[in-house]
Amino acid sequence: MKKILIVDDEPNIVMSLEYTLKRNNFEVFIARDGSEALEILKTNIPDLVLLDIMMPEVDGYETLKRIRLEEKLNDTKVVFLSAKNKASDIEKGLTLGAVKYITKPFSIKKIVSDINELLN
Repeated sequence: MKKILIVDDEPNIVMSLEYTLKRNNFEVFIARDGSEALEILKTNIPDLVLLDIMMPEVDGYETLKRIRLEEKLNDTKVVFLSAKNKASDIEKGLTLGAVKYITKPFSIKKIVSDINELLN
């Protein structure tokens, strides 16, 4: 079973993603911000991280920078899910090492499709 870490501080988005991903046979972990995500990543290595950018404490950009410093997480794919939709935001996210950048609002079906494509 593939593992996915959802990192987002919006409860409705987390609930919707968690429900849908579990129904699609993914094991799901939840973090409400970047520091919580980094704690989870010490003991659980997901196949993919869905990462919001605008969060309290440690934002998504900084979280991804720290993920990329960990050798054991080199194969972990990171997908940004963000309301930040400027070309410069998207470019920054991809330059930092995200494999995909999806803007909010998004289609749950499309996200599941993208995840399946990235993990197969």
